[in-house]
Amino acid sequence: MVEAAKLLSPVGRRKAGEFLAEGPNNVQAALATGRALELFASEAASAEHGELIDSAQRAGVPTRLVDERAARKLTDAVAPVGLAARCPLLDRGLAEVLAGEDPERLVVVLVEPRDPGNLGTVLRAAHAFGASAFLVLGDGVDPHNPKAARSSAGSLFAVPLARERDVAAGVAALRTAGLRLFATTADGELPLGRAGSELSGPCAWLFGNEAHGLPEPVARAADHRVAVPMRPAAGFAPPESLNLAVAAGICLYETARLRS
Repeated sequence: MVEAAKLLSPVGRRKAGEFLAEGPNNVQAALATGRALELFASEAASAEHGELIDSAQRAGVPTRLVDERAARKLTDAVAPVGLAARCPLLDRGLAEVLAGEDPERLVVVLVEPRDPGNLGTVLRAAHAFGASAFLVLGDGVDPHNPKAARSSAGSLFAVPLARERDVAAGVAALRTAGLRLFATTADGELPLGRAGSELSGPCAWLFGNEAHGLPEPVARAADHRVAVPMRPAAGFAPPESLNLAVAAGICLYETARLRS
């Protein structure tokens, strides 16, 4: 129990090579993919999610029933659900997740993201719209962060994940993989609605962090700098920018729509 609680911290996760996947969606995904090493459930969660407890026991996953006080030590959430699976870290090597010859490969790249909730939400969009890989470049938030994992609602287990501290090396790897690069910028020369056939082949979407957007060298390295058009209500100026997760969801939806 004490060792599991240590997985809430980055140091604890790196040292153990494990993380806690909280909530019923994450636990279900962990069990479905064979990633659950151990399950923790409070009495209330056990009563509410009995089918998941049964699934874990049938799969031979050790299950520990804990009291509410102990369950709160396994989360940083304000309103804990009392259900979590201990799992191995999910990130893979960059070359591994970028491998393949799918003509419609779609890679989602976050460059130095800071907000774990945004990261998890973008991961859900990546899952929903058919991404083949999800990359975090630079010194960004850990996708296994408790809030990021919760926000992904199980999608963390569905999309191959890689991290690369060296942003330039990550961008170079995308090029080597034969992907066309699309950078989202407020002053992009290509409106999203006109991207058309450019998005039909293997491509990667590059999204910057919440405060500063994409670093200029990364934006310059892209094949296209894309702007998401905004149409505010009459008499109002548009917002300075869109939330990271909102912008990513729009771009990924449009890509999927054009390919359908």
